[in-house]
Amino acid sequence: MVTLDVDRVRADFPILAERVNGKPLVYLDNAASSQKPRHVIDAVSAYYEHSHANIHRGVHFLSQHATEAYEGARETVTRFLNAPESREVIFVRGTTEAINLVAQTYGRSNIGAGDEILVSNLEHHSNIVPWQLLCAEKGATIKVIPMNQAGDLCIDRYEQLFTDRTKLVAVGHVSNAIGTINPIRQITSIAKQRGVTVLVDGAQAAPHVPIDVTDIGCDFYAISGHKMFGPTGIGALYGRAELLEAMPPYQGGGEMIRSVSFEGSTFAPIPAKYEAGTPNIAGTIGMAAAVDYLEHIGWSAIRAAEDELVRYALKRLRGVDGLTLIGEPQERAGVVSFVLNDIHAHDLGTILDQDGVAVRTGHHCAQPVMDFYGVPATARASFAFYNTHAEVDSLVSGLEKAKEVFGNG
Repeated sequence: MVTLDVDRVRADFPILAERVNGKPLVYLDNAASSQKPRHVIDAVSAYYEHSHANIHRGVHFLSQHATEAYEGARETVTRFLNAPESREVIFVRGTTEAINLVAQTYGRSNIGAGDEILVSNLEHHSNIVPWQLLCAEKGATIKVIPMNQAGDLCIDRYEQLFTDRTKLVAVGHVSNAIGTINPIRQITSIAKQRGVTVLVDGAQAAPHVPIDVTDIGCDFYAISGHKMFGPTGIGALYGRAELLEAMPPYQGGGEMIRSVSFEGSTFAPIPAKYEAGTPNIAGTIGMAAAVDYLEHIGWSAIRAAEDELVRYALKRLRGVDGLTLIGEPQERAGVVSFVLNDIHAHDLGTILDQDGVAVRTGHHCAQPVMDFYGVPATARASFAFYNTHAEVDSLVSGLEKAKEVFGNG
């Protein structure tokens, strides 16, 4: 087993040396957005300092250099996803835009009145609302893949949901609310045996598990840079080439065209067809730098460190009187949600912040999950490979303090 030198890794992240309210920052909100290593920060800065220009159409040195960096980033993300071809990787603002792109192009072209879309009970709102909008327009319906009390999807009941009107399965690889790692290859295989298209929301998987879209067998896979130690405002959509080629454009403008006249326009081949306007060039370069950083650390080391840290966190949290864990999935990424006595999650988060401990509180853009467990909100501690046992101890100390403040000690 590869052992991660956490102290060395932490030195790569400048923000982890910050202090909050006079206390060392304990950043446990990685599922919302992870922090950035110096390697990513320097890559973005170097682009703006030495290489900035618009891409693809310029003949001057800076434009050509920026274009090489941008398309090099596409090659890097292609490798990260193990996509068959780089033209199958579309740069977008993030997972939300990627899913909306598919809903408004593939969905509008292939989903009709009476058709069905399967979406799991574990989904983030970004993998629910776009399909609701599409169904409202087309007269289609959403059918929900149920979950059990542990927080795992009920695969046997999932199989029973398919009919001859099922056209799409949209499911998350990892739950942002409780950390469930779904059996995504099995879920995809069941759908593909029935000829059903599959989209995977991989926003929470990207920082925690290796992704292989070829092995998964899905048709679309979406990720966000800021979840995986890269910049905000950048993400990627993998789509099978034959589907991307058949789908209509998502937005119109420069770059996505082959020719334009007032009589009509023809469109560029993929991936340019889906990248209208000037893209987030610096963001793509930063996202590629994040991939390089993750690959340098290595997935075996990342998984081992996070698995051990989550086990320790669960052990410590179970020792807090009055604390209830929300979900106990069979396989979990670095996310733990909980409630503490009758203390509102927002109040709990405020008390923790006084000690420099950053957690997320609320419904985590996963209200159906909260409804399933009968809670309005939870506190969520989400971990990365740079978190430590000492930080878990600070979280637990803060929870004990909150009990004293609210008379629940």
